Amino acid sequence: MSVNQKMPVLLAIDQGTTSSRAILFDRSGNVLGRAQRELPQSFPQPGWVEHDAERIWQDVRACVSQVLAEQGLSARDITALGITNQRETTVLWERASGRPLHPAIVWQDRRTAEFCLSQADAARQLGLHARTGLLLDPYFSATKLAWLLDHIPGARARAEAGELAFGTIDSWLLWQLSGGRIHATDASNASRTLLYNLHTGAWDDTLLAFFRIPAPLLPTVYDCAADYGHTDPALFGASIPISALIGDQQAATVGQACFAPGMIKSTYGTGCFMVLNTGAQAVTSQHRLLGTTAYRLNGVTTHALEGSIFVAGAAVQWLRDAMHLIGSAAETEALASSLSDTQGVYLVPAFTGLGAPYWDPQARGAIYGLTRDSGIAHIVRAALESTCYQTRDLRDAMAKDTVAPTELRVDGGMTVNNWLMQFLADVLGIPVVRPKNVETTAFGAALMAGLQAGVYGSLEEIAELWRADARFEPRMPMQEADALYAGWCAAVARTRS
Repeated sequence: MSVNQKMPVLLAIDQGTTSSRAILFDRSGNVLGRAQRELPQSFPQPGWVEHDAERIWQDVRACVSQVLAEQGLSARDITALGITNQRETTVLWERASGRPLHPAIVWQDRRTAEFCLSQADAARQLGLHARTGLLLDPYFSATKLAWLLDHIPGARARAEAGELAFGTIDSWLLWQLSGGRIHATDASNASRTLLYNLHTGAWDDTLLAFFRIPAPLLPTVYDCAADYGHTDPALFGASIPISALIGDQQAATVGQACFAPGMIKSTYGTGCFMVLNTGAQAVTSQHRLLGTTAYRLNGVTTHALEGSIFVAGAAVQWLRDAMHLIGSAAETEALASSLSDTQGVYLVPAFTGLGAPYWDPQARGAIYGLTRDSGIAHIVRAALESTCYQTRDLRDAMAKDTVAPTELRVDGGMTVNNWLMQFLADVLGIPVVRPKNVETTAFGAALMAGLQAGVYGSLEEIAELWRADARFEPRMPMQEADALYAGWCAAVARTRS
């Protein structure tokens, strides 16, 4: 009897900014096995960030093969596969060969900043924000795709002739996994392109014309949980049902069981992403947050407000890899807790500009308040504190657009730092809750696949699986927290371009 007959086994592909992973889950969310490969980053020019799309695919394929082999499973033992991915990262490839025409342009890339500034008035007249929930910013896929079409010789003509395909990483992996048979995406990823109308739930012809994007390039948009076909049996020895696609932050929202309007989660990885469930209502933010699709099931969209911070864990990576102030991320907790405060030192990690609610692509990182007594611990603590202050930026903006959240569910690699989670609760003035299952992003993709496969009957059934691991209550007097935050706001004001 196969494992699949004994119990459901769900496979999640989690393709992120710095690594590719394959993780096996049982029905309760227990990790049965995982495989991971680091993804090199390429910075060909200041402000440019690229990935090798072919490397991403080969790493994903290797991770799936590895995790199956290590657990003694075959492809036939897998009930369903879900894919979650770094969003906005843009790939352009040949349909005939499956060959990328250019390195993938990563979501952090700022090469189209000048275009965005020059077209800001036109975008406002077009009602781009109302249509998409997004802002005209290099972050999103449309300007990256337009750049590729303008800079690859012959690409625009080939795109119009239907020879090329565009996709975010989910579409790219689906194409490869299906042997080039399926060109599709889901509503959550589509809603991050600047080409998808939140209100019609479809690609917007007016936006395609504005960005000069030929329609034949685009994938078909499906629900997050849907029949995406099967993997090519030649890849893993047998076909696996592909049952879900969902962007990483939306997957974390599902993994955190934020299914009711007003529930909010924040994921701390390379960047930080806060997502507030707004239910059936597509809220058009008045405070420079993003409207987005949280998930779409059975043709019904659940909307969200999102705040995006470009640099969170990446600041710790910078301390380690560029500045050599620490040997590992694990050292930061002890260094931060060794001080009573930073003595007025603030680090604004605007290495690739500032995200929400500032949206300043020209801003650059800076450290303020250094004195002769400032040392490594002060800078390290300031880097950690910056993540908390940026989270408050987002929380305060969300409160102005809707209602103030009363609790924040957190996940991502940085949340293992207990000092950081306590300082976050202090700065926000609300409880911060970390779940037992820290693989919320990958599990969110597995949950969507399981929903499609019938492993779960409803979102309510999924919500019952969520369990808290630790709860951090605010301890700092709010007056003190407000004073620290005011210092952050002053530092950001000095950093803005």
